[in-house]
Amino acid sequence: MRGKLFTTLAVLALLTVLAGQAFAKEITVRGHLKKTVEAGGWVIVSGNQEYLLLNAQRFQNEKWFTEASEVEATGETKTDVMTIYMEGTPFDVRSLRPLAEDRSAAIQSDSKTLTKVLVSGDAIIQAQPDTAVLTISVVTQARAALDAQQQNAAKSDAVVRSLRSAVGSGAEIKTSGYSLQPQRVYKENQPPSIVGYEARNSVTVTLADLTKVGAVIDAASQAGANDVAGISFTLRKDRPARDQALAEATREALSKAQVIAGALGGRVVRIIEVQEEGFERPRPIFMDQMQTMRAQAAAPTPIEVGTLDISSRVQLIAEVEVGGK
Repeated sequence: MRGKLFTTLAVLALLTVLAGQAFAKEITVRGHLKKTVEAGGWVIVSGNQEYLLLNAQRFQNEKWFTEASEVEATGETKTDVMTIYMEGTPFDVRSLRPLAEDRSAAIQSDSKTLTKVLVSGDAIIQAQPDTAVLTISVVTQARAALDAQQQNAAKSDAVVRSLRSAVGSGAEIKTSGYSLQPQRVYKENQPPSIVGYEARNSVTVTLADLTKVGAVIDAASQAGANDVAGISFTLRKDRPARDQALAEATREALSKAQVIAGALGGRVVRIIEVQEEGFERPRPIFMDQMQTMRAQAAAPTPIEVGTLDISSRVQLIAEVEVGGK
């Protein structure tokens, strides 16, 4: 009786093994590759199912074996295999290949090369000045140093008062220079002799209202100023113009890279590096030096304000994909 029982159990075990082998059929899975949290793990995502590749290392050297590649795999599921995170159904792959469209894309990708191009872009922006700077001087001469100094002090005081009245409260007036120099006469074979003294008192006027420049010169002239060392127009608030110049230079550099890529039969893949090579601040516009101004101006002094040039240069390195022949 006991012998028959053992025989029956052995037969049942054999049938179970044979049944398992009968149901362990080979299946084909289509989907896209995806990395997993498993160490070196890959899965094939097919619809709502994920199949964990137990032997992915066999195929990882293939060029088409990359994330999101569409593949077709044939093999067996291994429900008795345990993994650390159990991400997806364990799948023993016997064959794995890219789908037809991916295979052609891989071949096409292999026929392309990447190269780098170095280009530069330049831009010049014209902007209207917003500030005027004038240097106005009173020059007096006398035989005695004290007389030259006192005459200069009286005239300079009148000029400063007149300037303050002409420019208003929004301008800046400050002393920029003062000198008292002897005037010498040189004769051959004789030491130089002092024949008089010259006193010079200079003030710098900075104003934002450019329409007052002519009136300021006239007011200073009528008060006793007799020298204007220079008039310049600058741009204090230059940030918007600088940004515009930088943006246009960058666009020009990118356009050059695209033209080069197109000429090579390719396209710009990405920008590797962008560097601002140089920025040139607006140079002041200088008026011609005005000397020996008249005490009474017959007409207002005309002042024409031009434009300032703000330039920027950008260097750009782009990666270009070039199609193979």
